[in-house]
Amino acid sequence: MNRYDLQRRLETVFGEFLGQYDLSDLRLLDAGCGTGWFSLWACERGARVTAVDIGPRLLAQVRRKCRARTVLGDVLDLQFDDGAFDVVVSSECIEHTRDPRRAVRELIRVCRPGGLAVITSNNRIWWWLCNLANRLHLRPYEGIENWPRWSQLREWVEQESAEILDMRGLHLFPFQLSLLHPVLRFLDRLDGPSGRCA
Repeated sequence: MNRYDLQRRLETVFGEFLGQYDLSDLRLLDAGCGTGWFSLWACERGARVTAVDIGPRLLAQVRRKCRARTVLGDVLDLQFDDGAFDVVVSSECIEHTRDPRRAVRELIRVCRPGGLAVITSNNRIWWWLCNLANRLHLRPYEGIENWPRWSQLREWVEQESAEILDMRGLHLFPFQLSLLHPVLRFLDRLDGPSGRCA
């Protein structure tokens, strides 16, 4: 896990996307919660957090970080009623499933009408670079990677009759070189077509 990338995603989700909303006492789902950083930030903002992941050891890390309710489960088949949550957050999860389209459908299904769903995912345009890094043993990741295209993610959300309030890209180029982080932050602030590439 890259600390810069994690921090930028946390800032984007809780500062830029959800910053204007009072999360106090809202039912928030952290789907594909991983080690629990998004659950922690949501708990700190007063949300009633349910954290879901397929990894029992990951859920144990969530419990050490915050008071989220933890549920062992798969985002492709969420065991919650329709509209069970006011806010759904899923960061860098859907692309690690066998069917990201179905994951998006499930995330929107469990979000109540008028609620908020925030989904982040790697962009297919950069898959070749990560694949090369994997082959050169420069990237310590083994697992499923089904990265959607910018247009696919937009289409999937719209097919579920959900309104897209904001859609943007982070990291116009790879973030692993810390010397370039100030440039990346500057580029992240620019509006325009760069999101399609980030």
